[in-house]
Amino acid sequence: MYSDRELLARLIQCEAGGEGFDGMMAVGGVVMNRVHVSAGEYNRVGQGSIRKIIMQPGQFVCASETENGRYNPQNIYNMNPTQVHFDIADMVISGQRVTGFGQALWFYNPYSAGCRQFFPSEVGYFFSTIGQHCFYNPTDLYFYT
Repeated sequence: MYSDRELLARLIQCEAGGEGFDGMMAVGGVVMNRVHVSAGEYNRVGQGSIRKIIMQPGQFVCASETENGRYNPQNIYNMNPTQVHFDIADMVISGQRVTGFGQALWFYNPYSAGCRQFFPSEVGYFFSTIGQHCFYNPTDLYFYT
């Protein structure tokens, strides 16, 4: 079993390895924001645990060995994180975030020119684009989830 640090480094590499330093920091920041959020679904499910946040079903494609009934080769178990991934994991665990990052709890790659105004629903509003990912801060509705 991986330590929380290694699990986070693997997720950072898998979800944002091609997004540069800021992109990897932002993805790691989402995980840690979920770990520390004071209410809502991630507070109940995660209970302050990096592992529970990463392994919550349906949250991170890279945490799943299968997607849509097929093997997902791009998963955390197939990653080989390097020192930069561990360094970024250490940085976000210690509270560091990308400048102006906000309290993002969600990200996704829209594979299109723009980001939706809300994601995953009305509980998250668009905050910023970093690399090819859109990042979303919680609305007041999130805290009732």
